[in-house]
Formats: sequence, structure tokens, C-alpha cells
Amino acid sequence: MAQRLATEYVNATLQMTEFQLNQFLLSADTSYISHRVKVLGGGEQEVVLEEAQGEEVHLSFERKGSMYICALSCRVVNPHLNNAVRKLFVTYKGTGTVNRIYKGFTMIYEYVQGSVRQISELTENGCKRIYQHRHTVAEMQRLFQADTIEREIGELRGRVNLLLDRRNTASLNSEIMKIDRELQAAAVRLFQLEA
Repeated sequence: MAQRLATEYVNATLQMTEFQLNQFLLSADTSYISHRVKVLGGGEQEVVLEEAQGEEVHLSFERKGSMYICALSCRVVNPHLNNAVRKLFVTYKGTGTVNRIYKGFTMIYEYVQGSVRQISELTENGCKRIYQHRHTVAEMQRLFQADTIEREIGELRGRVNLLLDRRNTASLNSEIMKIDRELQAAAVRLFQLEA
């Protein structure tokens, strides 16, 4: 199994309430990780997560209304620090690109609201898509509510009824043959739509 060398967060963002930020800070301190908070002008805060061996990650939080927005662009090597940042990113539904760097290749994860939307593998030979999220809940809801097929089936059934009424009153053989061809085409189309 390949060992991860580093993790990069590229133009990643996440948001949390003041309560969530305080909860994160309470859980951030472990035997491997400590934190300190710098209060900046305008309600901004910078949280510095520091690993026991000295590696640091600086998280800038900007206050917008009742929310704190964190812009995250960093490279993390230490596994304990990496785990703390990963938990923060996933728990608070981060959006952005996360590069997991291994010897000889990089796995690129695209996140939207804490959910993986695409995974690509980058090697010296190029980039290859491994996974792409296809349907969001909204897309599935839209597909479920789409009724164009049902409407076309209803229109075809109405047309078939009219053709059958015309056939019953038709007297000429040529007219009956023309109606039968139209009925046959409608039957084929109905079969296709209902399948």
C-alpha cells in the first residue's frame, strides 16, 4: 500500500457558527496537536494548529454575520495534523480541492459541501478520472418529477382512440389502410415509451 507523503488543500473553504468553531477548538487539542488563536481586526481570527514536532497549519476565519468562513490553502505532512485538518474539512462540509500526494502519483479529490464529487489520478503520464459523482439529490428529484414520457403516452393513447373512431366510420379501403398504418406506428411508439 502506498504511503501518503503529504496532503494539499487548494482554495478550500468551509463555514461554521461561533459555537461550532468553539467546539472544534475544544476537540483540536490532543496529545499530538495544540492550537492557539490570534484575534485580528474586524472580527477575524487565525487559528494555528501545531503538531508536537513543529509543523503548523494556519486557518483564517472571517466573520460574515453569524458564520465564520475559513479559507484553507496549505500543505500538511504530519499524519496527526493531517487527520485534524481532514476531520475539520469533512465535518464542516468543506468545498475545494484536496491533493493526496504519494510517491509517483497524486490523487486529486474535488469536494462540494463535504461530499466527494470527483477523484482523479495525476501521474507523469497525465491525469485520469477515477470517479465522478453523477446525480445530486436535486437532479434525482428533477428526473423523478419529469413527466414528458407520461404526457407523450397520454397524447398517443388519445390519438389511437381518434384513429379507431375514424376506422370504425371509414368506408374506403384505402382510407382504412392509411389509418391502420398510423395505428401500427402509434403502437410501436407506445411500446417503446412504455418499455
